[in-house]
Amino acid sequence: MKKTVVLGASPNPSRYSNRVVKRLLSNNFEAVPIGVRKGVIEGIDIITTTPFVRNVHTITLYLNPERQKMYYDYILSLQPERVIFNPGTENPELMTLAKANNIEVEVACTLVLLAVGEY
Repeated sequence: MKKTVVLGASPNPSRYSNRVVKRLLSNNFEAVPIGVRKGVIEGIDIITTTPFVRNVHTITLYLNPERQKMYYDYILSLQPERVIFNPGTENPELMTLAKANNIEVEVACTLVLLAVGEY
C-alpha cells in the first residue's frame, strides 16, 4: 500500500486536495491529510501539525512554492519514496533537495495518475 501524505489538504470539497484524499481512499490507499485548517475528509481529521508519519511512500503537494518552504525539513524527515508536484506547485529548489536525498520527483496531477491507474 502506498501511504500518501496530502500536504495542503483542505476541508473544502471543491478543492483538489480534498478530492485527492477521497480518491486515494476509494482506491484503497492510506491518506494522511495535513493542512492549515481543521476539518474532516471522509471521516479522517485534517492534521494541522507536522507529525512524524512512518512508512510514507508519497507526499503529494497542494501548496504553492512559497508556502512549501516551511515544510522542507519536514518533507525530507519523512523520507518518502517520491514527492508529486501537482500543477501550480512546481518548485525547483525543493525538487533539488528531494533528489539530493534520493527522493523521486514527479511533476504530475495525482488525480490523473489515480484515474489512469498509474499511481
